Amino acid sequence: MSESTINGGSSTGELLQLVICQLSKEEYGIPISNVKEIIRIPNIIKIPRAPDYVEGIINLRSNVLPVINLATRFNLSHEEINNQSRVVVVEIGDIVTGIVVDAVTEVLRISTANIEPAPEIITSMISEKYIDGVGKLDERLLILLDINKVFTEEQKVQISHLENAGSVPA
Repeated sequence: MSESTINGGSSTGELLQLVICQLSKEEYGIPISNVKEIIRIPNIIKIPRAPDYVEGIINLRSNVLPVINLATRFNLSHEEINNQSRVVVVEIGDIVTGIVVDAVTEVLRISTANIEPAPEIITSMISEKYIDGVGKLDERLLILLDINKVFTEEQKVQISHLENAGSVPA
């Protein structure tokens, strides 16, 4: 994983630091301030009758963490878990959860001058406004996520119940 700065020749914009993840062959940026850590895919314990986007729970240093499949949450096709797959441990409000992504490729800084609002046609098609904008980097486009808005309040409550589910075998 590399770290780079994309400034687009403009020194007027503030820099935003992002963890870049791949999901269904697209690149998504998550603000590094929401990311606690990035880990390889551990053993995930399945939870009966959990929502379809919940992969299960894991034991991370004696803490039970729910693991969410972001591709399923976004209704995208997704690759089988492989050596590049990762769990990005994020804070969503006061909930700590893991999200499965196809790969984490880099950490980068992008000038806010290179970020545009998400096109209205896209944001009008989704009920939650979790797309914060689109970062333009030469030929690349990054979909910037507002991780705090990826889940509805009801889904956050469901996830928090999983987080407090008790002990998980190591």
